[in-house]
Amino acid sequence: MISETGRVVAIERDALWVETIRSSTCGSCAARKGCGHGLLNRIRDGQRGLVRVLPGEYSPASCRVNDQVRIGIPEEVILRGSLVVYMTPLLAMLAAAALGASVWPSAADAAAMAGAVTGLLAGLLAVRLHACYHRRDPGLQPVLVGLMSSDAMERATPP
Repeated sequence: MISETGRVVAIERDALWVETIRSSTCGSCAARKGCGHGLLNRIRDGQRGLVRVLPGEYSPASCRVNDQVRIGIPEEVILRGSLVVYMTPLLAMLAAAALGASVWPSAADAAAMAGAVTGLLAGLLAVRLHACYHRRDPGLQPVLVGLMSSDAMERATPP
């Protein structure tokens, strides 16, 4: 499970809103110069982000605003999400380019280019629909995995 610390900024009936600070983890990575995430970290390092977090084993009532918490998301969710986001538009673009070139062989280059653009847009739309469909899926949401402040831990455990 990939975890990160944050601060509770709001509490809902069935979830928490946690503010995380983007921290650069690229210093120890060998691919830091060729990675897009490393570039984004250099540009936006230290900026805050809000994440909706499911309470998991904890009750939302055991948390208060400004509590320090640890949130987590399973690695396989990150891996599957990356595959969907990157591979779906790419494969749709390649398939539509091949289809366009085979349907109109007299103008194969123009048809392949038009098919590639159409396929890319269709692939991006498919990713967006996938995201909307799975937006509330609890298996894909970050989960509260720990309370870090001592008074929050006391509230979470019965006396």
